[in-house]
Amino acid sequence: MTNAYTTPPAPRPVDTRPLRKRKRVWLGGSGLLLTGALIVGAGNGDQQPVAAEAKPAPTVTATVTATPEPAPTVTETIKAKAKPRPTVTVTKTARAAADTGSDTGSGSGSQDTTGTCSITSNAGNCYSAGQFCRNSDHGAVTTNEGGTRIKCVYSSNAWRWTYA
Repeated sequence: MTNAYTTPPAPRPVDTRPLRKRKRVWLGGSGLLLTGALIVGAGNGDQQPVAAEAKPAPTVTATVTATPEPAPTVTETIKAKAKPRPTVTVTKTARAAADTGSDTGSGSGSQDTTGTCSITSNAGNCYSAGQFCRNSDHGAVTTNEGGTRIKCVYSSNAWRWTYA
């Protein structure tokens, strides 16, 4: 067996194509080259090539700066309003001494124990335990219609009046 790397290659055989076929190849190649040159020349449109050099041109720069005149200054002074604070009023109820000798004609013999409310609703009514408090009443203490002390405390995710 012969080694392909050590033995020289066999000489190339003489071209077996006839001469007339070789001429056709040369003529076809030359015709294609000439046709391409004509197409490129016609596509140029007889325009001159543009020089790639940039010519310096004068540059005109105009800068206008507008300076506004100062406008009159308007100053308005506003007085801050005082924020209302909760009013804490202590009401003491004293029992009156009962008359033993005279009768006023009421016939009941019991006293009226209705207290006065120091904090009332917007409608003028006394608050009772369980009702919602206004923002201005947070932490305040008052009495309900019966005279029992109630306080505005935060419970159950809301500010409510509860018994103190």
